Amino acid sequence: MTRLAKLAMLAFFAGVLVAAGAEETGHLTADQLAKAARSDLITIPTPGELFAALGKTGKTNWSGQYRGPIPVTYRNRAQIALNLGGLIADGFIAVEAKDGQQVKNIGSDIIKLAKALGVSEKLLGRGNSINEFADNDEWDTLQEELEATQNEVKSSMQSHADQDLVILVTLGGWIRGTQVVTSAIIQRYDERSAKVLRQPALVHFMQSKINEISPELRGEPLVKDVNEQLGEIEKLVSLPQSKAPTVEDVRKINESVGKVMTEIQSKELPK
Repeated sequence: MTRLAKLAMLAFFAGVLVAAGAEETGHLTADQLAKAARSDLITIPTPGELFAALGKTGKTNWSGQYRGPIPVTYRNRAQIALNLGGLIADGFIAVEAKDGQQVKNIGSDIIKLAKALGVSEKLLGRGNSINEFADNDEWDTLQEELEATQNEVKSSMQSHADQDLVILVTLGGWIRGTQVVTSAIIQRYDERSAKVLRQPALVHFMQSKINEISPELRGEPLVKDVNEQLGEIEKLVSLPQSKAPTVEDVRKINESVGKVMTEIQSKELPK
């Protein structure tokens, strides 16, 4: 991710967290966000950025956000990519929880799914590094290593002309990240943290990226379902600037992204 793109997205999220003690910044307008997004795909916030924004508003029970193991034997490439993004988000959760064993378990699954997509063997070295840093409780370094792993996956796919899969990995990470953020907000509701969810321009942008992928991949049932659900999620996060999402609003968003995540991780598709 370019430094400028990262700053643009962080500014967007920081703007809604001023009351929580973050430094005051102006909101990016929908037009500014759209322009930034068009210049760099990865302006979609990474799971680490989503969780960092949430962390500024209070203590979060990260270990309470774990989910059960998911299969690593999917055959459909679109489904593998979406689940790979979700697993990377799980890795960030484990780092936030400072759970070394969970980090290593998830790291191993990330490598398995990445290899199923033909991603570079350099990822094996990343897996060894993740284990080493987890054993030594080097949490800040682990955060950086997960970001590097995520970038390694995307870079390798891009070099193999798999930009469509890069979009799906990024989308899978955002969906899982948003599921976790909404769950945490429901458990510890605060208007300041709930404002993180007001992001209709971002959801609209992700739909536009899906519409850019190949017709063959876009026509797959799972991808079509995810795209349709994004339309529903966009409606739920399209709240007035003056209004913070209520607990019920957050619950509806959580249910919607949870439904998508369940379908992504459990729907077996033909190769």
